[in-house]
Amino acid sequence: MKIAVIMGSKSDLPKLESGIELIKSMGVDVVVRVLSAHRTPVELSTFLEEIEGNVDVIVAAAGKAAHLPGVVAAQTLIPVVGLPIKSSTMDGLDSLLSMVQMPGGIPVATVTIDSGLNAALMALQIGSIKYPEIKEQLKKYRIEIAQKVLDDDKSLNN
Repeated sequence: MKIAVIMGSKSDLPKLESGIELIKSMGVDVVVRVLSAHRTPVELSTFLEEIEGNVDVIVAAAGKAAHLPGVVAAQTLIPVVGLPIKSSTMDGLDSLLSMVQMPGGIPVATVTIDSGLNAALMALQIGSIKYPEIKEQLKKYRIEIAQKVLDDDKSLNN
C-alpha cells in the first residue's frame, strides 16, 4: 500500500506528523509533498499524473480557502481524504466548509480540523479494503487504544 500526503504549506506539517508516523509504523509507504492548488498548480497536476496507479489514497491538508483537496479530487479517481487546517481567521471552519461542500461528483472524505491522525486512519481504512494485512494492524490499533482507556479508568479507580 502507498499513501500520498500533500500539504498546501510546510506550516501544515506539525498537524500531519502523528498521522505520517502512524502510516510508517504500519509498514505503509508514504510520499510527502508541499504543493499548492494556487501557487504551484502545474507542479500539483504533474505530481498527480506521476502517482496515478502507484498510490492507493491521498491525504490533502490545507487551511483558509482550502481548495487543495478539491482540486486534487477533481484531477484523480484516487480516494482523497481532506484534512482541514485551522487558520487564524475562522478557527478552521472556513477550511472545513470548503472541503465538505464539494460539488456533486467530486467527493472529498473530510476529517476533523487539525486531526492528521484521523486523516491517516481514514486513509489506512480505505486501503485496508485491498490490503488485509493493514486491516489486521488496524484491528490491533483499536485494541491498543481501547486498552489505554481501560488502563486510565483503572488508574482513577484504584
